[in-house]
Amino acid sequence: MLYSLAPAWVDILLTLFTSSFWLPTVAAASNTSIFWLEQIKHQGVAAFNPDEQYTVFRNVKDFGAMGDGVHDDTDAINAAISTGNRCSQWDCQSSTTTAAVVYFPSGIYLISSALIDYYETQIIGNPNDLPVLKAATNFTTNVTGGALLEGSEGNWTANNIFYRQVRNLELDLRSLSPDTSISAINWPTAQATSLSNLVIRLSDSPGTNHLGISSLSGGGGFMSDIIVHGGSSALYMKAGNPTVRNLTVRNAATAINVPWVWGSLYSNVNIDNCSIGVDMSDIGQEGALTFIDSSISNTTVGFLMSYNSSPDSTSVDSSLVIENLQLETVSVAIRNMQDVVLEGAEQPIVVPAWGQGHMYVPTGPTQNQGLITPNMRPTSLTVGSKFYQRSKPQYSSLPVSSFQSVRDGGALGDGTSDDTAALQSTILDAVQQDTVIFFDAGTYKITDTLYIPASAKIVGESYAVIMAAGALFSNMSNPHVVVQVGKPGEVGAVEWSDMIVSTQGPMAGAILIEWNLAANETPSGMWDVHTRIGGFTGSELQLEQCPPTPSIVTPPATPNASCIAAFMAMHITQSGLGLYVENCWLWTADHDLDSANNDMVTVYSGRGLNVESQGPIWLVGLSVEHHTLYQYQFVGAKDVFIGFAQSETPYYQPNPNATLPFPFVGLLHDPDFSNTGQYAVNNADAWGLRVINTSNFLYYTGGHWSYFNNYSTSCNGYHSCQTQIVSLEGGLSNVNIYNLLTIGAESMVVMDGMTLARPEDNPGPFPAIINVLHIGGGDNVGWIHDGEWLGYADVDFGSIGATEFIARVSSGVAAGITGAIQVALESPAASPIGYFNVTNTGGWQSWETISTNISIVTGQHTVYLIFASSQSDDFVNINWFTFSSR
Repeated sequence: MLYSLAPAWVDILLTLFTSSFWLPTVAAASNTSIFWLEQIKHQGVAAFNPDEQYTVFRNVKDFGAMGDGVHDDTDAINAAISTGNRCSQWDCQSSTTTAAVVYFPSGIYLISSALIDYYETQIIGNPNDLPVLKAATNFTTNVTGGALLEGSEGNWTANNIFYRQVRNLELDLRSLSPDTSISAINWPTAQATSLSNLVIRLSDSPGTNHLGISSLSGGGGFMSDIIVHGGSSALYMKAGNPTVRNLTVRNAATAINVPWVWGSLYSNVNIDNCSIGVDMSDIGQEGALTFIDSSISNTTVGFLMSYNSSPDSTSVDSSLVIENLQLETVSVAIRNMQDVVLEGAEQPIVVPAWGQGHMYVPTGPTQNQGLITPNMRPTSLTVGSKFYQRSKPQYSSLPVSSFQSVRDGGALGDGTSDDTAALQSTILDAVQQDTVIFFDAGTYKITDTLYIPASAKIVGESYAVIMAAGALFSNMSNPHVVVQVGKPGEVGAVEWSDMIVSTQGPMAGAILIEWNLAANETPSGMWDVHTRIGGFTGSELQLEQCPPTPSIVTPPATPNASCIAAFMAMHITQSGLGLYVENCWLWTADHDLDSANNDMVTVYSGRGLNVESQGPIWLVGLSVEHHTLYQYQFVGAKDVFIGFAQSETPYYQPNPNATLPFPFVGLLHDPDFSNTGQYAVNNADAWGLRVINTSNFLYYTGGHWSYFNNYSTSCNGYHSCQTQIVSLEGGLSNVNIYNLLTIGAESMVVMDGMTLARPEDNPGPFPAIINVLHIGGGDNVGWIHDGEWLGYADVDFGSIGATEFIARVSSGVAAGITGAIQVALESPAASPIGYFNVTNTGGWQSWETISTNISIVTGQHTVYLIFASSQSDDFVNINWFTFSSR
């Protein structure tokens, strides 16, 4: 058994579970419940498609699909997807002018060959009664591969497959022989993509070849609220950076098979009755996986790992972090290819935290394989013992009368007309009427700030676009907000989903999203809302206007003023509190999505995501890319949860470097790259991540990539594309990072300008990986000296008992001063059952985790920690402690 205790005034971080597992299910309503999306008037437009008759919304029944479970609906569905000269895998690299929503009413759709997904397609079913895509007994595979829903890349490059969704469906392969090699969904994909609210039914016969979701290349995208029954593997993830939330797997041979990955986060995963929970045994040195707030039950092996037991600290296999994992009837919790690393359990227990990889606490690296100190989670970020989470609202219980169309309000969405006044009027009226604002598909040009007040609920159709244009947004010396959510000091909540905010032409002063709203009770939310700066038809920031110029040295040449496109992507201000952000991509174009060959472009955007909020803030499945000064910046922030963060440095840097074209703005805490500033001008490349004077910053996996140096990739294999990429600065408290990955930077992490971690010390075949990085102690009991003690009543060790005491401590004592922490029961005067000595750890906020064996303890006791020293000086701070059974 594993137990966790904290100082008396700190929340207990671990609770043993004694009840049965809660396994989420996809809610279903009455079969007669119609989804509003089926009934609303569809008048959206593809603004820059040359075909004025192009239809965005397609109901598969309008194309002849029956949905009766008898007739073959394959051709009808494929016609619904493909009609309109759309971007297919065979004849197109990518497109922003041929988006489509393909809708499935409730029913059973018999499928005899693969359904072929096209670029920028949203496939949506009725969430009140999930439509079933059922493989016919005569199902045949074809040249595109073996999947019921085929999203393979073909001509597309998997890393450039953006802007697609599949949600609210059931996929059933059980009519096929278990010997058939087939996936329910084949999903190579990248940013701004999602699979959600799906049920997948596969054969659970021994030796079955059925797979649930296969992702064989690309980034992996975002997945949530998925249930898989049966299969050889529920998820087969050979992808770079997947983020998975709310996954339930039952009766599979392997729940999650990860033959290759860079970095990934799995949260709220529930695995039941499988042979293997997570298989990472083929990874070698390639991958990092973080697994939190989850459960495994009735399973033989929880995690099957690769691991190099060599003491050489510069060589470590797959990097794994587990935190808050419940086990019940699991034979082996963690096994590598030779040994049992962590025993399982028959009765419900919780593993508070376990790590495999390189640790910095804060210095390192040290190679670790074993229990680690779990993060101290602020209660503002949690519900019970788990981090707060929230799925994208679909308003499935609302009637169509509860929605207000912006086109009905007078907006045109044609990419040419000024829709500012019509949009603002509709938004204010909808909030007054308590209706949901529906942005019909289109591109809505605005010339002044669009204000979204508290209580607004906004949903877009097919990534409806708000596009800023005009003089108000053009001055970088006087920046102007495009979309303002709340005014400073305003209180309430906003829900916003499925849209894009963009600029047209040189809008050097445009702040695309400013979030000022302070949530009072329920947090605000932003789901699948993206910023897209350049690189699309209508942006006037494409290959023709903004070609790359690697051979022109800048300076002395000056950046192309016509391509200085935005001041900042998103600013969460000091007044912006209580915001949940999920699966959002803040992108400055590196290439032209509508050019024949995805040609590179040079577009300038000053800043990515700037967070100054006092929290709580949740950022889940985010990508921020190609901004000049930084991608992520946290200044004076507090109570921040990050559940996977990805970034890329601009491809053109250092030609020009980060000092151009945007001047330093001290009020925004810009990095100062002048020769007299904090960073020398020769180190002036964009930061992937800056964390400054921040507390309670909990980062669960992320990758910060620098692939290019002046458009050349020759640097990235040698960590020489830029000097440094992650910066920790100033006063930091409870800053904890799991599975930090970098590519192309000479220094992985710098702290106050000094290198803390280098890639050569933390190698992987491509990304460098740090398993655990602890900076700052968070809450602790301090100024402890000889003779003092802490007591905890009614600590229940259970019938199995505890045999080890683990504590996180710090000490800045002078040389020659030592002390001990003793553990006793019932009285501070009782004989200790164990102790360890404490010496200088490097400072009063330089934390180390120390363990010692204790005499076995069972049952309920009062526990005392007694502090003993031969000197009277303060000698230790204690942050957290744990008892465990080994």
